[in-house]
Amino acid sequence: MADDKAFLEYVVTSLVDNPSDVKIDRTVDEMGVLITMTVNPADMGKIIGRQGNTAKAIRTLLRVIGMKNNARVNLKINEPEGGRVEHAPVMSASEASKSVDAALDDLKGI
Repeated sequence: MADDKAFLEYVVTSLVDNPSDVKIDRTVDEMGVLITMTVNPADMGKIIGRQGNTAKAIRTLLRVIGMKNNARVNLKINEPEGGRVEHAPVMSASEASKSVDAALDDLKGI
Protein backbone atom coordinates (compact mmCIF):
# COMPACT_ATOMS: atom_id res chain seq x y z
CA MET A 1 0.00 0.00 0.00
CA ALA A 2 1.34 3.44 -0.89
CA ASP A 3 2.32 5.86 1.87
CA ASP A 4 -0.36 8.37 0.87
CA LYS A 5 -3.17 5.79 0.86
CA ALA A 6 -2.04 4.26 4.16
CA PHE A 7 -1.84 7.73 5.75
CA LEU A 8 -5.29 8.70 4.51
CA GLU A 9 -6.82 5.44 5.71
CA TYR A 10 -5.29 5.90 9.16
CA VAL A 11 -6.49 9.50 9.53
CA VAL A 12 -9.99 8.97 8.16
CA THR A 13 -10.74 5.76 10.07
CA SER A 14 -9.63 7.57 13.24
CA LEU A 15 -12.07 10.44 12.60
CA VAL A 16 -15.26 8.60 11.62
CA ASP A 17 -17.82 6.62 13.61
CA ASN A 18 -18.10 3.94 10.89
CA PRO A 19 -14.52 3.03 9.94
CA SER A 20 -15.60 -0.17 8.18
CA ASP A 21 -17.52 1.96 5.64
CA VAL A 22 -14.40 3.86 4.51
CA LYS A 23 -13.42 2.96 0.94
CA ILE A 24 -10.25 4.37 -0.59
CA ASP A 25 -9.15 3.88 -4.21
CA ARG A 26 -5.82 5.08 -5.59
CA THR A 27 -5.12 5.59 -9.30
CA VAL A 28 -2.01 6.93 -11.00
CA ASP A 29 -1.99 8.61 -14.41
CA GLU A 30 -0.06 11.29 -16.27
CA MET A 31 -1.62 13.98 -14.04
CA GLY A 32 -0.38 12.34 -10.82
CA VAL A 33 -2.08 10.37 -8.08
CA LEU A 34 -5.84 10.54 -7.55
CA ILE A 35 -7.17 9.16 -4.31
CA THR A 36 -10.92 8.69 -4.25
CA MET A 37 -12.59 8.25 -0.88
CA THR A 38 -16.09 7.21 0.10
CA VAL A 39 -17.37 7.30 3.68
CA ASN A 40 -20.66 6.61 5.40
CA PRO A 41 -23.05 9.54 4.76
CA ALA A 42 -23.39 10.04 8.53
CA ASP A 43 -19.63 10.69 8.71
CA MET A 44 -19.40 13.28 5.91
CA GLY A 45 -19.53 16.19 8.34
CA LYS A 46 -16.59 14.83 10.30
CA ILE A 47 -14.49 14.50 7.15
CA ILE A 48 -15.44 17.86 5.64
CA GLY A 49 -15.33 19.85 8.88
CA ARG A 50 -16.51 23.38 9.49
CA GLN A 51 -16.28 25.35 6.24
CA GLY A 52 -14.31 22.45 4.77
CA ASN A 53 -11.32 22.97 7.06
CA THR A 54 -10.77 19.29 7.90
CA ALA A 55 -10.89 18.26 4.23
CA LYS A 56 -8.47 21.11 3.35
CA ALA A 57 -6.05 19.98 6.06
CA ILE A 58 -6.17 16.35 4.88
CA ARG A 59 -5.54 17.48 1.29
CA THR A 60 -2.61 19.64 2.38
CA LEU A 61 -1.00 16.76 4.28
CA LEU A 62 -1.50 14.43 1.29
CA ARG A 63 0.24 16.97 -0.96
CA VAL A 64 3.18 17.10 1.46
CA ILE A 65 3.45 13.31 1.34
CA GLY A 66 3.23 13.53 -2.45
CA MET A 67 6.05 16.09 -2.61
CA LYS A 68 8.21 13.77 -0.52
CA ASN A 69 7.61 11.07 -3.13
CA ASN A 70 7.83 13.43 -6.15
CA ALA A 71 4.15 12.93 -7.00
CA ARG A 72 1.16 15.23 -7.27
CA VAL A 73 -1.56 13.85 -4.99
CA ASN A 74 -5.21 14.90 -5.25
CA LEU A 75 -8.09 13.78 -3.06
CA LYS A 76 -11.66 13.39 -4.27
CA ILE A 77 -14.32 12.82 -1.61
CA ASN A 78 -17.34 11.09 -3.12
CA GLU A 79 -20.63 12.67 -2.18
CA PRO A 80 -23.26 10.24 -0.86
CA GLU A 81 -26.58 9.84 -2.66
CA GLY A 82 -28.81 12.77 -1.73
CA GLY A 83 -25.85 14.41 -0.04
CA ARG A 84 -26.58 17.98 -1.01
CA VAL A 85 -29.67 19.57 0.43
CA GLU A 86 -31.33 22.12 -1.77
CA HIS A 87 -32.54 24.98 0.36
CA ALA A 88 -35.77 26.82 -0.27
CA PRO A 89 -35.28 30.18 -1.97
CA VAL A 90 -34.95 33.12 0.39
CA MET A 91 -37.84 35.60 0.42
CA SER A 92 -37.22 39.21 -0.43
CA ALA A 93 -37.99 41.80 2.23
CA SER A 94 -41.20 42.88 0.46
CA GLU A 95 -42.41 39.27 0.17
CA ALA A 96 -41.66 38.69 3.84
CA SER A 97 -43.57 41.80 4.94
CA LYS A 98 -46.54 40.79 2.77
CA SER A 99 -46.62 37.33 4.35
CA VAL A 100 -46.37 38.87 7.85
CA ASP A 101 -49.26 41.22 7.02
CA ALA A 102 -51.30 38.29 5.73
CA ALA A 103 -50.58 36.31 8.91
CA LEU A 104 -51.65 39.28 11.07
CA ASP A 105 -54.86 39.63 9.05
CA ASP A 106 -55.55 35.93 9.62
CA LEU A 107 -55.02 36.35 13.36
CA LYS A 108 -57.40 39.33 13.48
CA GLY A 109 -60.09 37.17 11.93
CA ILE A 110 -59.93 34.62 14.77
